[in-house]
Amino acid sequence: MENNRKIEDYKKVKHTFLPIYDKESEILILGSFPSVKSRENQFYYGHPQNRFWRVIATITNSNLPITIEEKKRLLKENHIAIWDVIQSCSIIGSSDGSIRDVVVNDFSEILKIANIKRIYANGGKAYELYQKYVFSQTEREIKKLPSTSPANATYQIKRLCQEWKRILE
Repeated sequence: MENNRKIEDYKKVKHTFLPIYDKESEILILGSFPSVKSRENQFYYGHPQNRFWRVIATITNSNLPITIEEKKRLLKENHIAIWDVIQSCSIIGSSDGSIRDVVVNDFSEILKIANIKRIYANGGKAYELYQKYVFSQTEREIKKLPSTSPANATYQIKRLCQEWKRILE
């Protein structure tokens, strides 16, 4: 597939919404970069088939949040912060596999303000990018979780929830 990509297919895109956290946040979940749908909605995990919100609601025994405010409340009530590794990149659509020209977010403020005890990657690409670009700055370990993306068809919702439960342990 890499060979079929043309330079004109890439679009230089910047992350345009803020991380969600407060001083009580203990768990930081990092994605790679917002999907096209998330960028349109100006909020995390905006694709209707992404299972992130279903997984978080299930493992915290909460109602499925619908609005952005409900989603923020769910995260904060459970001491969960979310952000993405990448601040800007060149990308084709929402394809993690096409990401290049990476500029990462600066994690110093969130790690200083919040009480982050554990960091998790939502999928392999977020994990890989964190290890490559961020770990040397933060010296904070990250654990990889299976992606909640609809592209990760090998994980059904039940299995995802079983894996993701460990963030609360």
